[in-house]
Amino acid sequence: MSISISAQKKKKTKVSNKGKIFLYWGWNRATYSNSDISFKGNNYDFTLQDVVAKDRPTDFSFKDYFKLDNITIPQTNFRIGYFLNDHYTVSVGVDHMKYVVQSYQTVKINGEINAGTPFDGNYSNDDIDLINEFLLMEHTDGLNYVNLEVKRFDEIGHLIGLNDENLQLNITEGIGAGFLYPRTDVTLFNQTANDEFNVSGWGVSVGAGLNLTFLKHFFVQTDLKFGYIDMSNIRTTQDPSDTASQNFTFFEKTLVFGARFSLF
Repeated sequence: MSISISAQKKKKTKVSNKGKIFLYWGWNRATYSNSDISFKGNNYDFTLQDVVAKDRPTDFSFKDYFKLDNITIPQTNFRIGYFLNDHYTVSVGVDHMKYVVQSYQTVKINGEINAGTPFDGNYSNDDIDLINEFLLMEHTDGLNYVNLEVKRFDEIGHLIGLNDENLQLNITEGIGAGFLYPRTDVTLFNQTANDEFNVSGWGVSVGAGLNLTFLKHFFVQTDLKFGYIDMSNIRTTQDPSDTASQNFTFFEKTLVFGARFSLF
């Protein structure tokens, strides 16, 4: 009889999420695979091979991380979603990562340049140094991955004896897909950059994370996400015929803070 009462008590601690809205805000770090980047224009058509790029985290300060008119300066994550039932969610969000091609690296180049520059020539697997006068390239405002995610959500706290309805440990995993909407800053042969926001490609991703919910409504969550990005329409200069393309994988680590609540 005592076992039955205990089981009933444990059952009462279960919190239902069906029909709830959730949202969160937080920050990320990202790493990227090397990428072949192709540049095309009226007077050039060449590809740089195995280009190295890194993210650009912002040093922590209250002004940059929490002041409303500066909060998009760091690498940030925003998402809003809905619990279809206790275990499945659908959400939309923006992973505001940053991608910076490392200057002064030496890469292979193939193709031709005939633009009246010191770099004119025909190239066939030649070495070239990415000095600033040749190329500066970054998606820093940012590498915006706008995506839809479907994820599973499960409470796992009971596995370690955590049965408090006001403190829950959850695991979440799922898939996502979306488009890239970067503001790219490219200086090619010292030409004027085109730094307008532009739909430049698409991406897919998979991820998993841990969620700690307290007082039934508030949570802190950390996620690991792996994805693939294909950007075939990167604007580089003021001339619309000048474009770049690349594809690469990314590995993103996030820490976010959020809330979930019922609308009705």
